[in-house]
Amino acid sequence: MIYITRKEHFNAAHKLYREDWSKEKNEEVFGRCANANWHGHNYDLFVTIKGEINPETGFVVDLKDLKDIILKQVVDKLDHRNLNLDVDFMIGKMASTEVLAIEVWKQLAPHIELRGAKLHCIKLYETASNYVEYFGD
Repeated sequence: MIYITRKEHFNAAHKLYREDWSKEKNEEVFGRCANANWHGHNYDLFVTIKGEINPETGFVVDLKDLKDIILKQVVDKLDHRNLNLDVDFMIGKMASTEVLAIEVWKQLAPHIELRGAKLHCIKLYETASNYVEYFGD
């Protein structure tokens, strides 16, 4: 078993806010992240896959194929978008980095499995100091 990681980058806006809570409770729980006028991040996404090396190619998967999957299924949908309003797979969900990492996994896993590999980990940096890792269910 070998692991390989591809890094991509995207910029997106969001806010952390529950409509069923008062403005005061949202501000108490989410602080500045509940800003009514949104805020943004420069996200770094690390997608780690695992599998056996194909003896003919020497690859787990072709990294060009992995890049294309990540761009089409995730980055093109997220980059320069509002996570709360513009991203089909985030509508109606809390736009936290934790939830976003899980939803990114769901977008990628089926496409990677079609290439004969398995998704191992999504690591999503929201800032240089904060990141989430998700390893599936």
